[in-house]
Amino acid sequence: MDIKLASRVEQLPPYLFARISELIAQKRSEGVDVISLGIGDPDLPTPQHILDSLIEGVGKPEHHRYPESDGLPELRAAIARWYKKRHDVDLDRDTEIVPLIGSKEGIGHLPLCLLDTGDVSLITDPGYPVYEIGTMFAGGVNVRLPLYEQNGWLPDLSQISAEDANRAKILWLNYPNNPTGAVADLGFFERAIEWASENEVVIAHDLAYADVTFDGYVAPSIMEVQGARDVAIEFNSLSKTFNMTGWRVGMAVGNSKVIDALTRIKTNLDSGIPQAIQEMAITALDDPRDSIEAHNDIYTSRRDRTVAVLRELGLTLDVPAASLYVWAKLPSGESSSADYAGRLIEETGVVVTPGASYGEFGEGYIRISLTTPDDKLDEALRRLREFAMGS
Repeated sequence: MDIKLASRVEQLPPYLFARISELIAQKRSEGVDVISLGIGDPDLPTPQHILDSLIEGVGKPEHHRYPESDGLPELRAAIARWYKKRHDVDLDRDTEIVPLIGSKEGIGHLPLCLLDTGDVSLITDPGYPVYEIGTMFAGGVNVRLPLYEQNGWLPDLSQISAEDANRAKILWLNYPNNPTGAVADLGFFERAIEWASENEVVIAHDLAYADVTFDGYVAPSIMEVQGARDVAIEFNSLSKTFNMTGWRVGMAVGNSKVIDALTRIKTNLDSGIPQAIQEMAITALDDPRDSIEAHNDIYTSRRDRTVAVLRELGLTLDVPAASLYVWAKLPSGESSSADYAGRLIEETGVVVTPGASYGEFGEGYIRISLTTPDDKLDEALRRLREFAMGS
């Protein structure tokens, strides 16, 4: 039988990090000692006291049954406390918060809430691929907003055509940014909210890297801006903040109508986060920031060592104030990020992510993740330094 797949699957490109994992496996099968600086998955463990909460929760019989798609009321209350403590934002736990099985799940489902066939989703380029893929699954049309270094990697909303603005239903933003590490201030969010209000577009802000910050920088939430609830929702995650990528806990907060729609989508498609994991999330959210600050000290040291070596390779970059990444412009004379990354793995066994993987405006750059153990990172940097000397 010749099975014909749906066109949305036929059009689907391989997920970026799946391709990187395949490349790593191939090189290792060839005997290459590969060190990956490609995927932003924290190598640091979930803090022990958070794990202890999970262990205790696993033993409770009430947690062995189906959870609720909209999460435990206690978790929604903990998320509200976190936003009040961290951002001085008051959220209604019953109408303005929905827990997610990782923020990626909610990001992928949001277009199903807002887009009909042919509606436009405005996505920043370079950007996280799931914004684009979720739109495609919902039958929407992606319109790319180019991000340029000279603009601080912020989109110029004034350049959106009247036609695109009229068809648009979602504007995706992500600061601190993946992949560039760029940050945005409240002034930018104020302008974005004003534009969205004028054009009746929902802003979806991805705040996954809010608490991976350096040198005293404090990342704002778009919900801190007056009027945000009228036009915006925000995705957040415990993955990077508490090194909990494997436990899959995130959240969406903000506009109550959109939160209700996302909750209804989830109710029909999943059964929520396991309740023992919700209890560990409550422990994480209610704790002091000691573990966050300790982790960020480690990332700061890794960032500084990485920046120094990348500059030796002739790459140019701004020192990031946040995120798990260093975004670097290729040396003079280099034009293809894929070719450059390919040469690095062939000659050094070090994997970096080509900037073009994040969109056409990411071409000419590479992304380096800071989530590799220190001994492996130092070995990777040693190899890159030797590569620089031999180039």
